[in-house]
Amino acid sequence: GKMVKGSGYNAVLIPAGTFQMGCTSGDSDCDGDEKPVHRVTISKDFYLMDSEVTQGLYESVMGSNPSFFKGSSLPVETVSWYDAVEFANKLSVKEGLEQCYSISGDNVSWSNKSCNGWRLPTEAEWEYAARGGQSYKYAGSSDLSSVAWYHGNSGIKTHNVCGKQKNGYGLCD
Repeated sequence: GKMVKGSGYNAVLIPAGTFQMGCTSGDSDCDGDEKPVHRVTISKDFYLMDSEVTQGLYESVMGSNPSFFKGSSLPVETVSWYDAVEFANKLSVKEGLEQCYSISGDNVSWSNKSCNGWRLPTEAEWEYAARGGQSYKYAGSSDLSSVAWYHGNSGIKTHNVCGKQKNGYGLCD
């Protein structure tokens, strides 16, 4: 897919399409909120960063780094949903784009659905992008270790972003 390089990130164009959302037949250990499986259409293409936000990018936008494990190419961690929304708005301003969120204290609204700035993906967009147009158990493979860091292979620490195989849309981790 089409990729855009920003200052400290790459963004991939995720094409519009339809998919089966929820716990599909290839999945096991599903939670009740993942059923029933239902057909969802993503009606517009959208851009998504190809990896987690790195500490280097987060610090350049927010002026601070709250992460426990430090390193500019490591994913930022220990951020709240509110921190992520504020980051999206500040990155938008830094790049001359519209802010997608109106923030007043703990009240956040995404009123302008056609804003051209950064925002968090919806749950449906995230699941669609993670599936990568593929039918694997995990995002990009049925072999967990080839696409993800987890308790069994991480050494109980974070790792540089995109150190694992990418999925069908070119997204990693």
